[in-house]
Amino acid sequence: MGLTKNSSRGYFSALFILCGTLFLSACASKEHREYGDIYDPFEEANRATFAFNEVLDENFAKPVAKGYRAVMPEPARVGVKNVLTNLSTPVNAGNQLLQGDIDGVMTDIGRVLINTTLGIAGLFDVAGYLGLEHEKEDFGQTLAVWGFSEGPYFVIPLLGPSNLRDSVGRFSDSFADPLNIYLMNIEEEELIYARWGVSLVSQRTDLLEVLDELQSNAIDYYAVMRSSYTQYRQGQIRDDAAGSSYISIPDFDEE
Repeated sequence: MGLTKNSSRGYFSALFILCGTLFLSACASKEHREYGDIYDPFEEANRATFAFNEVLDENFAKPVAKGYRAVMPEPARVGVKNVLTNLSTPVNAGNQLLQGDIDGVMTDIGRVLINTTLGIAGLFDVAGYLGLEHEKEDFGQTLAVWGFSEGPYFVIPLLGPSNLRDSVGRFSDSFADPLNIYLMNIEEEELIYARWGVSLVSQRTDLLEVLDELQSNAIDYYAVMRSSYTQYRQGQIRDDAAGSSYISIPDFDEE
């Protein structure tokens, strides 16, 4: 059946509201905080959501990640991540284009052609071996390049740390993903959720040790995660080493 007229109208209405809120919140955030601070006007609610997410993580996500690591050898896990990265290339390249990074677009095109063929449907990162490295881009980063402030920080149930700009970006990237559009049009939406679930488990598996250490050493785990997420995203936006060397907080969209 595909996308209906009502569902399309609903999406664009929601996107319009989110973008309007993003603009207003970006202006408000500049008025209410100084440079270097994290604008967290909903901290009390955020802490409650964070605690809820931690219960789910401890009792579900973390055990699943440990089981995944136990049954999947490292080469297989790397292959899964490579496939997920390959599937995300159209959205990645689209954001490169919107940011005016033509070299990045050409790199993405080269990566998907090489890895889909020589890399056996993306299972092996042959392009990376040849020097075409993956550079993750999303619409949240694109909005930042366009000059939008991050807006208020908040914690999303199940998904974790975010802010208004990144939430608009995540929503837009998901809807604009050609694979998602195709799967919806052939009424195979369950494959979209399966892809999302595999991505979540893969990312959580990579973070088993680092999050355990972070939690055990943190006096205020919420504050540390808030700071880590913000610095991680700032590093990605600047395309500098901070985006890869700082603690990688999962966005749960793609690898």
